[in-house]
Amino acid sequence: MTGIDPSSVAALAARIARAHAALQVGPAQPPAQCLRPADATLAPLAAAAIAAARSLGYDEDDAAVIARAWQARRQRSGGSDFDRELETWPDDPADYGLAPWPRADAFAPCPQALGLYAVLPDAAWVARLAQAGVPTLQLRFKSSNAASVRAEVRAAVRAVAGTGSRLFVNDHWRCAIEAGAYGVHLGQEDLAGADLDAIRAAGLRLGLSTHGYAEIVRAERCAPSYLALGAVYPTTLKAMPTAPQGPARLAAYARLLRGRPLVAIGGIDEARLPAVLASGVGAVAVVRAIVAAPDPEAAAQRLMCAVDRCGDAPAPPPRETL
Repeated sequence: MTGIDPSSVAALAARIARAHAALQVGPAQPPAQCLRPADATLAPLAAAAIAAARSLGYDEDDAAVIARAWQARRQRSGGSDFDRELETWPDDPADYGLAPWPRADAFAPCPQALGLYAVLPDAAWVARLAQAGVPTLQLRFKSSNAASVRAEVRAAVRAVAGTGSRLFVNDHWRCAIEAGAYGVHLGQEDLAGADLDAIRAAGLRLGLSTHGYAEIVRAERCAPSYLALGAVYPTTLKAMPTAPQGPARLAAYARLLRGRPLVAIGGIDEARLPAVLASGVGAVAVVRAIVAAPDPEAAAQRLMCAVDRCGDAPAPPPRETL
């Protein structure tokens, strides 16, 4: 459909943006300023959804995914209640092209509630936190020396032996397979260089990082054991490709990915933990909240107790589907 009236599309985009203002990150933009000449080649709802998503701070890739979901839901609903549709953000997996879960081609499963998930710089830290009883650990060891990496991964795997801790190895998937780690965690940038078939054949679990809708859809096609969602809050540990997502967006992602193991990460501390777990994720990853604490073991105990308290609270009701 061509020749869309920009004023009507802008008005529809403004309605969508107002209804979902909680998803806003960064400075607000008037939806009319987010319309592009190319949007005139789209159906009105798709053009409005793209403009609304841009005005809420989503990047171009996420805005395109969101617009397709709005269109898919519109077709699925048959237009029975358009006003109610505008008040409800799309969160049906089918509208994003996600396959039903669980999937036969998925990586080895892990618990849906991974609990406190500590991301640690070396094997010595892994040993400390395994002895402290932290249920899920990640070795994020940075080195260009292959022998050092291999030794560190092996030491970390030995450190969790006989404990109740699960160990994921960040990036170094070959060493993780050789050492018999519980799983591997990869960033989006690591996917192209990793042999996912080899990881799957070895029986290791796979976790994948995501930073918005486009990366969620891309990662979910790999059928990983869990998806990491972030960064929820600002973090100084690494340069992030997107703005902090915030708890409202986190809850929207959790509704979309319901039934899948999910890990929230990025700037989370004890004070923020209840709001994060209220979103519906089953695990909270922390870095500085433990490794920068004066007493890391005591900090880990407090965080685990907080996770347990939040886990005992009633789950938020699912959003109505159309």
